[in-house]
Amino acid sequence: MVTIKDVARISGYSPSTVSRVINHSGYVSIKTNKKIKQVMKQLDYVPNAIAQDLSKGKTHKIGVVLPHLRHSYFSQMLLGIMDAALQTEYSVTLLPSEYDSNLEMHYLEQLKRKEYDGLIFTSRGISLSQLTQYTKYGPIVCCENPGNKHLTAAFSDRKAAYIQAFTWLKDHSIAKIVFLFSRPATVSMTTQLTLDWFAQVYGHFPANKHIITNVTTPQDGYRAAQTIAMKDNTVQYFFTNGDDIAAAVRQYYVDQHLPVPGLIGQNGQVASVTLNIPTINHHYAQIGRQAFKLVVSPELKNQKIKIKADFVLNNQLFKNL
Repeated sequence: MVTIKDVARISGYSPSTVSRVINHSGYVSIKTNKKIKQVMKQLDYVPNAIAQDLSKGKTHKIGVVLPHLRHSYFSQMLLGIMDAALQTEYSVTLLPSEYDSNLEMHYLEQLKRKEYDGLIFTSRGISLSQLTQYTKYGPIVCCENPGNKHLTAAFSDRKAAYIQAFTWLKDHSIAKIVFLFSRPATVSMTTQLTLDWFAQVYGHFPANKHIITNVTTPQDGYRAAQTIAMKDNTVQYFFTNGDDIAAAVRQYYVDQHLPVPGLIGQNGQVASVTLNIPTINHHYAQIGRQAFKLVVSPELKNQKIKIKADFVLNNQLFKNL
């Protein structure tokens, strides 16, 4: 394998002079530059990109920590991140975690070793305090409201939309509502806040039997509908965590020739249009784009960008096409 020392030896110049030519740094005469490049071409020498990046203190790589891609939250977020990255010189490395705190700490250690220029946490298993401790090693952006933590963030400002949705349900005398969540309230702030906001409108929390967790895919939604239908035929509405999941709930009732309960979806997907059901649009792709902008802009450290979620009764996703 040809090295920079080989180029220096054959060209007759020092390794430091060859390095200046490769990295376009410092003064090198036109004659010297031409000679060294001729030798590089002759030897088919390819500079070590990793070494070059390290010498510049940049890898031009952003790590995106995401538990999985089974839910539209993560796929839409990633779509926005990739869209923003394609407009820059940065590449994106996906870092799957399944909420494994050991894996997430490993990714933080990689940031500490400068293997990435920054990390985006779309969701997390470790604490916000642990994330905060690693911000001294490079930019870290989280996609949730970090509260009073000194963290950079881009996230959905969802409270108003949820209050509006629950108020609409209450105004329509909807009392028995099943909630579908990805994770239980003990580990998910989103789940806990959703239940808190429901209680703020209704004056009480939903019955435990009407809270189903570990729902991330349409298949999970279908099974959740089956579980509820076998136990309680008086349910009036499903408040789901995705339009595609709401569609799967509906399909179970259709398959069993049962009356279909009311449905509220989330994420503003095509399913909410085709089924003509209310949805909560969190604009996750926009959040992903903002998160990427923040992670590659150190001067924006500790900024918190809120993207307002919308409760949409009549989804007109294609209106402006």
